[in-house]
Amino acid sequence: MDITPQTAIIGTANAGYLSGFGNGFETEALPGALPVGRNSPQRCAYGLYAEQLSGSPFTAPRASNARSWLYRIRPSVAHIGRFAPRDPGLWRSAPCMEETGLPIQPLRWDPLPIPDRAMTFLEGIHTITTCGDVASQTGMAASIVLVTRSMVDETFWNADAEMMVVPQQGRLRLRTEFGVIDAAPGEIAVLPRGVKFRVELVAEQPARAYLCENYGGAFTLPERGPIGANCLANQRDFLSPVAAFEDVERPNRVVVKWGGQLWQAEIGHSPLDVVAWHGNYAPYKYDLARFSPVGPLLFDHADPSIFTVLTAPSETPGTANIDFVLFPERWMVAENTFRPPWYHMNLMSEFMGLILGQYDAKPQGFVPGGFSLHNCMLPHGPDAEAFEKASTATLAPHKLENTMAFMFETRLPQRLTAFAAGAAQRQPDYEACWSGLVKKFDPARR
Repeated sequence: MDITPQTAIIGTANAGYLSGFGNGFETEALPGALPVGRNSPQRCAYGLYAEQLSGSPFTAPRASNARSWLYRIRPSVAHIGRFAPRDPGLWRSAPCMEETGLPIQPLRWDPLPIPDRAMTFLEGIHTITTCGDVASQTGMAASIVLVTRSMVDETFWNADAEMMVVPQQGRLRLRTEFGVIDAAPGEIAVLPRGVKFRVELVAEQPARAYLCENYGGAFTLPERGPIGANCLANQRDFLSPVAAFEDVERPNRVVVKWGGQLWQAEIGHSPLDVVAWHGNYAPYKYDLARFSPVGPLLFDHADPSIFTVLTAPSETPGTANIDFVLFPERWMVAENTFRPPWYHMNLMSEFMGLILGQYDAKPQGFVPGGFSLHNCMLPHGPDAEAFEKASTATLAPHKLENTMAFMFETRLPQRLTAFAAGAAQRQPDYEACWSGLVKKFDPARR
């Protein structure tokens, strides 16, 4: 699978993106559509309507205040009709109290197969875990999305959560009210709460992706602390779309997720009608190949927090509602050190996926498109094969290549859905990967 950095040359006709994380952007698809020096003129150019989309309370401190002004053909109040419930399929929200019958244990799954029937992004969401509560705006949900057809004349927005899409196979085109984002394997796309969008396939090739719904505070860049001003994820590599709009007068289905339920209504036009916008509350994408990892240069193993790309903070300092953690290609150079992740039990619960290649702590059984769940205070670590290899390897500098794994890590215990518990892809003998860890203790030998 070809994963290369996506170069954006800002200012050219084919770039389509604005560079920077959380910047105050301005962009217009028609000249003069964006008001100058004011947000809400008495009459907007082109007969547009001015509308503010707020991603934070009005009185939030300036550093965390998130809002954008949109100049659109119709205001969003014209995008709603008589809503009726919609079947969520296998999409679940927290609190999800489905009884699975499984005992507590580490769990792992093979990839969910892409079906041979038509399935849009919304129809293809298969929730694996949930935690927290959408009503109290805490926690998250982790899902696998299988897509075999584009959404046509259908638009969605999520009132419950910010959405992070992690493509693993195939390319997705996210047509949002802010503009167009193309997301390929090796990239992520983040859609803030309340942003309207439609998902299409590129070249009609089926796709599989991981999906994280963040019920809490928005993802932001982690503090670097002693690392200083550079490395990890850099602001300039996050890309938001330039303005692009649809002026389409034909029936369109609007789907909204609100309060853990799906609702739909029929309207007579496309709601992706924003001709210009400015602000700092917008969707974005990020090329994971641009993440600059850091690590120990002499001995021992640093905590995996050094691999945090984005974090969604909680009310407890230093404790994340969600961390998005990436394990990319990198050099291993530590001396006299067990180099793979060590055995541990920890407060955070870990949903892990593999985008490509092989994960160093699980060389067998964990394949691209697969996923695992290591819940809080349940032990986990390298399998027996990885332990033996790392314990006896010659510790020359070694580069981990052809690998890209990630975690959705949260402070809350993740509850398994009934679908995930009963899926044929769940590996019933996952815990056997540690069965070869035999007793080596010998008090007579140091």
